[in-house]
Amino acid sequence: MDPGATVVTTLYVSHPASFDHEVPEGHPERPARMRAVERALEDERFAGLVRASAPRAELETAALAHPREYVDALAAAIPEIGMVGIDSDTILSPGSLEATLRAIGGANHALDAVIAGECRNAFVAMRPPGHHAERTRSMGFCLFNHAAVAARYAQEKHGAERVALVDWDVHHGNGSQDIFWDDPTVLYCSTHQMPLFPGTGSASERGEKNTIVNVPLRPNDDGEVFREAFETGILSRLEAFRPDVIVISAGFDAHRLDPLANLRLEAEDFGWATRRLMDLAERCAQGRIVSVLEGGYSLEGLAKSVAAHVDALMGR
Repeated sequence: MDPGATVVTTLYVSHPASFDHEVPEGHPERPARMRAVERALEDERFAGLVRASAPRAELETAALAHPREYVDALAAAIPEIGMVGIDSDTILSPGSLEATLRAIGGANHALDAVIAGECRNAFVAMRPPGHHAERTRSMGFCLFNHAAVAARYAQEKHGAERVALVDWDVHHGNGSQDIFWDDPTVLYCSTHQMPLFPGTGSASERGEKNTIVNVPLRPNDDGEVFREAFETGILSRLEAFRPDVIVISAGFDAHRLDPLANLRLEAEDFGWATRRLMDLAERCAQGRIVSVLEGGYSLEGLAKSVAAHVDALMGR
């Protein structure tokens, strides 16, 4: 690649395996979420996306963020037929392991491409989500923590010294916080509604190395409040940390239509946050951003928010 060339492409990574992670009828984290994302990105304005199929990660790759014993136990728990509940919300079906390994592989593939300069940034749309998965516990619809694995992969494979993980899902990413609680090389920043599942994420939770940044919002807070919190509570910390790469846990359940929460964001609020992170990444991370889908359970809200997010990634 010509080092003087300007890369303006955005990579979109997905895989049909996302549809094979089955959940019971009425479960909010359902395959229809992926159809909503796909339909949104079929619009002609997204014709310029570079599209890629998520490769399957090896099982041991999940051990970048989880103990190998936990990884093996989860794989062994996958049923041959039917569904098994880890808890009332978190389900295993025959296609679950393939889906979550493709999600890990997709995020890592996106990092490879972004760090190699093959694209400007990337959005990885897979399910199930991952940010509630703690080091040794699956919960909150999540099996393995894809964003956390991606952060570790950036360090192990590409030598990134500092990685920022920015989480704007409406639910606090307790799993990511747990994994990076005592790690000075990963800055975890989260805006989320409180009180709400999973009950963690108070501003006083700062980690052993002061690299956990929680900016909780109150029920019915709108985009103006979110933007102020993001600007003053998160962007300033990111600027000081100067990450080599930014991974976004991009949940869209803070949208006002979402049935599982009570924030009142509009799609464009996610576009704004994306552009602010892109501006910061240009200054300190060579523009490197990989966004990983987390929550978003209103199909209309999810589709509109993903479109606004990807619009911003593409420079619009």
